[in-house]
Amino acid sequence: MKKITLPLTERDIEDLKAGDSVLLTGTILTGRDAAHKRLYDLIQQGEKLPVDIKGETIYYVGPAPAKPGFAVGPAGPTSSYRMDKYTPTLLDLGIKGMIGKGARNRQVVDAIIRNKCVYFACVGGAAALIAKSIKSEEILCYEDLGTEAVRRYTVEDFPCIVAIDSKGNNAYTDGQKKYCRE
Repeated sequence: MKKITLPLTERDIEDLKAGDSVLLTGTILTGRDAAHKRLYDLIQQGEKLPVDIKGETIYYVGPAPAKPGFAVGPAGPTSSYRMDKYTPTLLDLGIKGMIGKGARNRQVVDAIIRNKCVYFACVGGAAALIAKSIKSEEILCYEDLGTEAVRRYTVEDFPCIVAIDSKGNNAYTDGQKKYCRE
């Protein structure tokens, strides 16, 4: 198990390998489809983003309402393919890490390699457990999107797995090969 303090450094990213189990501590951004589309549209129009994404890690999540004593409610990962159209552009502008679930398309993998980034996966169905590692939240923009607003989470020992490392090694495809018969 590797423990990483965010923001990710070049060395952190270089040392991570597909399949590594990781605990992240620090701050991450959140955003899903609607927020990604708004950010992407601003970029296409040459306008300034309402949040600085350079060097950030973004978690694809739309949390449920918080229960007493918790910063957020259940906060499980969203299927990452829903952000694939927007992801290469955001990586080119400086995002260094993404957290979600599921495979990514070829353009995203190429952008991960090109920008020396990393894609982490969380276990779907573990939303209540994941929420325990989220210590605080702050809405940064797009409050009108409700759960899809862009937020900043402070996390402690946030559990994930390196799904795609900066060299393009992919736990979703490479991991399966170990168990396939020729």
